[in-house]
Amino acid sequence: MIGESVNSQPQLSREWFERRALFNSVMTGLVWFAALLGSVPLLSVIFMLVMEGGSRLGWESFSALPPAGFDQGGGFGNAIVGTLVMVAIASAISIPLGVLAAIFLGVLFPHSTTAKVARFVAKTLTGFPSILAGVFTYAVLVVATGYTALAGGIALSVLMLPTVVLAAEEALRQVPQKMSDAAYGMGCTRTQVILKIVLPTALPGVMTGVLLAVAGAAGESAPLLFTALFSNYYISDLMEPTASLSILIYNFSAMPFENQIELAWTASLTLVLIVLVFNILARMIGQPKI
Repeated sequence: MIGESVNSQPQLSREWFERRALFNSVMTGLVWFAALLGSVPLLSVIFMLVMEGGSRLGWESFSALPPAGFDQGGGFGNAIVGTLVMVAIASAISIPLGVLAAIFLGVLFPHSTTAKVARFVAKTLTGFPSILAGVFTYAVLVVATGYTALAGGIALSVLMLPTVVLAAEEALRQVPQKMSDAAYGMGCTRTQVILKIVLPTALPGVMTGVLLAVAGAAGESAPLLFTALFSNYYISDLMEPTASLSILIYNFSAMPFENQIELAWTASLTLVLIVLVFNILARMIGQPKI
């Protein structure tokens, strides 16, 4: 009887030419083909940057000042420092404001009229042309104070803010309501629930949005043309023109000197690597824990 019951069980073997299996195989192959096709531009750009700019990667390029017209050697250390300083200023402005706005939109008053308007504005700003952020900051700040690192950081914060807000709000919405209800049932206040339960639980998603916003801001050039301009020296004051990698690439790529063109390739490779690192970190932090 036991042998008969075992033999009577259906055989769960895959038929490769069955209609659904064949359709699944074809669609899987098409998806892989599309993914490989989409990666060709990225891989080709990285390959070109490594071939053209990899030879100049070294301590001199990362620490020396930009060379004059006919000089040899040099580097873009001041541009790296300037980029990091302005991204840090933008992060100090956009991250606290973005998280606070996300708490309002996702936890406190998610269905209010103010929240709906703010959410619409944030989504609209994600498609905001970056050069307009520079023009706006120029009209509001640069006209009065001149080209400064602070103005550059403020312009970048305008671009970072909507990304931080929307990513943080979505992360806060993913926190199970049962966790908050349990905390309320134990006598916790709303502030305690937000600070001790909601924010720590949503932290990976919030950090993912922050890192993606930072990576996008690090590669911006148009806003910095109107706000920070450029400098051939290391930054010593936030209220002075400041170098950045994107503007250095823009300037050096148009020069008729081979040394500057090589440095532009190396600076491009450095900028791509910085952005790539931030994107990898965002992917690792946002990976669900099993």
